[in-house]
Amino acid sequence: MVNGPPHFTESTVLPRDSGKNCKVYTFSKDGTLFAWGNGEKVNIISVTNESLLHSFDLPKAVCLEFSPRSTVLATWQPYTTSKDGAAGVSNLQLYDVKTGTCLKSFIQKKMQNWCPSWSEDEAICARNVNNEVHFFENNNFNTIVNKLHLQKISDFVLSPGPQPYKVAVYVPGSKGAPSFVRLYQYPNFDGPHAALANKSFFKADKVTMLWNKKASAVLVIASTDVDKTGASYYGEQTLHYIAANGESAAVQLPKSGPIYDVVWSSNSAEFCAVYGFMPAKATIFNLKCDPVFDFGTGPRNAAYYSPHGHILVLAGFGNLRGQMEVWDVKNYKLISKPVAPDSTYFAWCPDGEHILTATCAPRLRVNNGYKVWHYSGSVLHRCDVPSEAELWQVSWQPFPDGVFPAKAVTHRAPPRGEPEAAVAYRPPALRNKPPTSSRLHEEEPPQNMKPQPGNDKPLSKTALKNQRKHEAKRAAKQEARSDRSVDLAPAPPQSPARGTVSPPTSGDPEVDKKIKNLRKKLKAIEQLKEQAAAGKQLEKNQLEKIQKEKGLLRELGDLELGV
Repeated sequence: MVNGPPHFTESTVLPRDSGKNCKVYTFSKDGTLFAWGNGEKVNIISVTNESLLHSFDLPKAVCLEFSPRSTVLATWQPYTTSKDGAAGVSNLQLYDVKTGTCLKSFIQKKMQNWCPSWSEDEAICARNVNNEVHFFENNNFNTIVNKLHLQKISDFVLSPGPQPYKVAVYVPGSKGAPSFVRLYQYPNFDGPHAALANKSFFKADKVTMLWNKKASAVLVIASTDVDKTGASYYGEQTLHYIAANGESAAVQLPKSGPIYDVVWSSNSAEFCAVYGFMPAKATIFNLKCDPVFDFGTGPRNAAYYSPHGHILVLAGFGNLRGQMEVWDVKNYKLISKPVAPDSTYFAWCPDGEHILTATCAPRLRVNNGYKVWHYSGSVLHRCDVPSEAELWQVSWQPFPDGVFPAKAVTHRAPPRGEPEAAVAYRPPALRNKPPTSSRLHEEEPPQNMKPQPGNDKPLSKTALKNQRKHEAKRAAKQEARSDRSVDLAPAPPQSPARGTVSPPTSGDPEVDKKIKNLRKKLKAIEQLKEQAAAGKQLEKNQLEKIQKEKGLLRELGDLELGV
């Protein structure tokens, strides 16, 4: 554990655990508790008191998560069955953080969506079990208080924030029927009009549902595993907007191609989408799904709003080079363009000023390490992991909202930073010439950097009609003048074509013919001599031709002297 900026020294809260199997940890939502697994036990410490609270014998735990109010720790181990085919043991445990007792154990076979979902006040908790959503109240996991049953519920997401609680559920389509997402208000699940909103759509094998912070709307990214048109290797994606008041719409994206990322602003009034074939486009939309600002195109596949929503980072990680664009979204001004190559992780610091990028295993097992940046583009701290070690996880300590007030955006870098990136090599012959673009695709600039068209007012229909008449008359007059000048001009004397030089002639066609044949024979002899010099074995008749060269030269000279 490392202290944050500006010190970056090793913290005394957590003694270094150097076990080879330390691959998972988690902070509580308020940052006061810290839990980690080292391949033998799962430990919980208090960050404020620097004391060990509990230790659980869970050597195979690979996932840890605290409930929103830090009262429950959820742990997950891979599900296993015995050799005789008997049912496996429970692998999802819920522990009371205060007492250390196990509140409940469940069987959770899949790692995907393994963790139960709590409301922010922990009044309700929900799990998806056999295509049903089971609801518990007040962390009493022995009694299922409510069930939301729809045919083949594939996924659900609880809304953030206080009451009333809302839940979005996704049901995939089957037998020609469309898929749909419905919004409900807990616990009103029964009746044909119980749903707050409904949005159905085709072309969906899976969805990602994103609530905004105020729980007033959900964005749904629907994607297919295969694009039947063959346009994309990554399938086909569509973006849908569903409001809790019943409104819904398909978000029209100006550029075709995959949808890489969609993220809500913390103000819940706008969202940013990164989409389209590379170079990808990024656009901010409002709640009417109308574009507010277009960032143009670039090498990007992710977007990250700062905790206060005043800065937006557009980045290209994964198979891209790690280029980032840091934008002041209040004034739509570009702040900086840092580059973090090979990054697999990005996170904003809760203070809204610092950024964390990291290269972690198992995504990449070489060049592991992390960097702490200021949003203006300078690197404040860097840690490179030794080549024989791997970095598995890195994150900021969370803090409750409001601890760090929003600060004005600055457009100048702090004094510390990395040297500028090396310029590409240019040969000496090209160094004094203007650089040429070697890009495969020309990037489209942001909308406030595009050249502005002229301010000329458009012509009316009558003015356009008169303009066409005048242009037609002018063209007819010019054509008549050109015809008249051609008729009156004297014909120029014909001259031989340029670039052709006629050979001297003797005036006697027979002599000219002999000269031409002699030159042709001499040219063939020259070719044979070149072949012989190159080491080619010549035939007997070819050697005889070469021996006749002197006689042919003498004969040609006599004929040309006669010329």
